[in-house]
Amino acid sequence: MRSILKENLTIIISSPSGAGKTTVTREIIKKLKNSYLSVSCTTREPRVGEKNKKDYFFVSKNHFLYLKKKNAFLETAKVFGNYYGTLKSQLNNKKKKIVLLDVDWQGARSIRKKIKKNCYSFFLLPPSIKELKRRLITRHKDNKSIAIKRISYARKDIKYWTEYDYAIVNKKLNFCVKEIINQINNIIDNNLKKKKITKLIKNF
Repeated sequence: MRSILKENLTIIISSPSGAGKTTVTREIIKKLKNSYLSVSCTTREPRVGEKNKKDYFFVSKNHFLYLKKKNAFLETAKVFGNYYGTLKSQLNNKKKKIVLLDVDWQGARSIRKKIKKNCYSFFLLPPSIKELKRRLITRHKDNKSIAIKRISYARKDIKYWTEYDYAIVNKKLNFCVKEIINQINNIIDNNLKKKKITKLIKNF
């Protein structure tokens, strides 16, 4: 797709709980060549179907704090009583140039402060609060109190959408993924145009 990309591109995907950032991010990886997912560390228990080192690095609280002390993380956050962190080592893929990070608004804010160049952020919004509630209640049908808690947090998380470069409504998965990929390609094209113009001006 964009084999001419010479510099790394950091793409942040965030959303309130239940708005689909993990699903959307994984679909983008499948369709966007030269891209890969930065696998985060977490102290939470794996959900059904999740695999260690693929979905997350599932670690103990003590090991997480050890890694944090060793300055192994680009950013960390505590969400619903569990720790999450982006490993610096995950951003050093020499073969692929586009790294996608599936993080919440806290992680996104920290990453933007540290990566100033070629870093762009997308915030996914649910089509409605009614649909968001339905998704969360379905996900946590065995524990309604967790669903209610996540709905409350989601309402608060949505307020941070203005901090992002792009806001996308995740109504239908395929359309949402296509919209983000198109925007990433536009970013790449615009960066290449800027480089050409900069090079041209230097010769004046």
